[in-house]
Amino acid sequence: MQNHDQYRLFLHLASTLNFTRTAADCHVSPATLSRTVQRLEAATGHRLLDRGPHGVALTEHGHHFRCYAAEALELWDRYCDNDLTRDQLGGELRVFASVTACQSLLPDLLAPLRDAHPRVQISVRTGDAAAALALLDDGEADLAVAALPSRIPATLLARTVARTPLVLVRADPPRSSAQLPAPDEPFVLPRQGLVRDIANRWFRRLGITPRIAAEADGHEALLTLVALDYGTGIIPDLVLRHCSIRHRLHVAPAPSSPGELTIGACIRRTDLHRPLVAAAWAATGPGQPLRSQH
Repeated sequence: MQNHDQYRLFLHLASTLNFTRTAADCHVSPATLSRTVQRLEAATGHRLLDRGPHGVALTEHGHHFRCYAAEALELWDRYCDNDLTRDQLGGELRVFASVTACQSLLPDLLAPLRDAHPRVQISVRTGDAAAALALLDDGEADLAVAALPSRIPATLLARTVARTPLVLVRADPPRSSAQLPAPDEPFVLPRQGLVRDIANRWFRRLGITPRIAAEADGHEALLTLVALDYGTGIIPDLVLRHCSIRHRLHVAPAPSSPGELTIGACIRRTDLHRPLVAAAWAATGPGQPLRSQH
């Protein structure tokens, strides 16, 4: 439960009275730790910490809440260790994934968890894949499925669940043979993110300065612009195969592949102690664990 994570952060902070040290020890950002304290203060209706020129100190309410949080966590741990409830895992698992990942990967990925623990409630939030790891790191999700950068934040654990090449797509029929893009050929590209970075590197390898006709904030929006004939798009093949306007698009030949994306399941390292997250992590299968990098 999310409250228990907040309680653990608060108890650590109450013992160190040092935001920087607690953030480092608990593998969260200082901003996340500050927001956690703000949420607890809003929920209790009292200031729990005083920050002054001489450091951080617990208020009177902070001392009372420290005792409450410690007792609540002790009761929760005893409940989790109870033989009667050990095999009856429940609670809510908050999952963040792109629309494509929801349709193409999540049903198979989460089916083992659903089968083994039918009392678990799975809530799914969709959005731009580029935001997935940031939302996970900020505690806004328990599990994220998204394209992985080459360097995984040290606060996260990730394992590969799929790989997909990037392909060129056009609204007009494909040309007869692979060739370099024409010097004036318009392109539709993501505004930012991993696919844009890979595309930029591909253009440099080919010695091309692309003419950017349009930019989009998501893969689905990008394909819409391609279907409207704004230009050639660069898109993960997985997205194209599950796109509802696939019949209006064509894969264009290219002299070389722009590259590929690695899709991974990610959790926060500190969440492995939570039975629900641990069960979800195990359910994603062995995959190919990736080491986080500093």
